[in-house]
Amino acid sequence: MINSNRKIRIEKLINDNLSPTYLDVVDDSNSHKGHFQAPNSGESHYNVTIISKVFTGKNRLERERMVYSLLKEEFDNGLHALSLKLSNN
Repeated sequence: MINSNRKIRIEKLINDNLSPTYLDVVDDSNSHKGHFQAPNSGESHYNVTIISKVFTGKNRLERERMVYSLLKEEFDNGLHALSLKLSNN
């Protein structure tokens, strides 16, 4: 997988699988340069806010697992960390 346009890939995966009513994906990699285990290549740290009806009836851990599962290939290829805000409304 090419490590460019990760934000676009993350947005597409979330849009295609969670049908959010609101989605905000912010690349926060510059704030983490030089931190332990943070790659210098960028596109490694993201703040993600998702509002989706798919989360209805799911607790915080179940919601997070859904997102991490969707992004497994990204984590396998350089995505280092997510800050998640997940809601059904």
